Amino acid sequence: MKPPLITIAGPTACGKTSVSVELAKIINGEIISADSMQVYKYMDIGTAKIKESEKQGIKHYLIDVLKPDDEFSVAVFQKMAKEAISEILEKGKLPILVGGTGFYVNALVYDNDFTPGDKNEALRSELEQIAKEKGKDYLYNMLEEIDSDYAKTVHKNNVKRVVRAIEYYKVTGEKFSVYNARERLREPAYDLSSFILNMDRERLYSRIEQRVDLMMEEGLLDEVKWLMERYDENLVSMKGLGYKEIIGYLKGEYSLEEAVTILKNSTRGFARRQLTWFRNQSDGIWVDMDSFKEPIDAAKFIASNITKES
Repeated sequence: MKPPLITIAGPTACGKTSVSVELAKIINGEIISADSMQVYKYMDIGTAKIKESEKQGIKHYLIDVLKPDDEFSVAVFQKMAKEAISEILEKGKLPILVGGTGFYVNALVYDNDFTPGDKNEALRSELEQIAKEKGKDYLYNMLEEIDSDYAKTVHKNNVKRVVRAIEYYKVTGEKFSVYNARERLREPAYDLSSFILNMDRERLYSRIEQRVDLMMEEGLLDEVKWLMERYDENLVSMKGLGYKEIIGYLKGEYSLEEAVTILKNSTRGFARRQLTWFRNQSDGIWVDMDSFKEPIDAAKFIASNITKES
């Protein structure tokens, strides 16, 4: 018998955090974050990390567990998330996986295999060097030529994922998008209830702009300054959305006003790519957030559909 798992996914700023907390209260659940940035300590404002008061007593896993210079990958996430699920189930509670990093969600749900057989460290170093010498655009164009489908789901600034996809293709001869599609055909490793939150595009963009303005009011600039004094700006964590844009301002590449505009535009683009990914790579019940007045209403809808989905 498969263990139960509820997943709540969707684009950034669509309300996943508040809905998942309300759902956890209804179904006696605990929450596992499937966010590639909230796992890091000290990176609170730029990741829109849930505040202690917002948790409402619900335990959250995989938040604030690594330092910005610790290695974090989908394989590390998968291992940590499995451990969290076991801990939650042992308490007699239900695990709720929440986040916008769809690749991580599917990696756990379908128990994707991340064996070292398709890796080539020398090739990876060579591709990373290409990115440094010829630029991210050049590397991204390489990916578009060999796997345009996967390129649509990843931003050129995410050098790590671009490199990984090219490396996989060159080592195996198979497109990474094909690998992902094949892995999706696997049976879920869990008794799965999957939900994807969405809302009107213009409303979503408005919420993104409001979120960025709030980040600036809460002290994102000071947070990034503090991090730059302690950590290498070339770390994967420091290149995350909300950090690289402010780092550009602090290095004198553009004004603070331009940095905020770039961040808003980048976040809207990120949300579009997330939605593209979920439409193409994920199965589940789509939840129209415009149909509900409050997060608890959406949570009640999800709770009422869990048994139907399982």
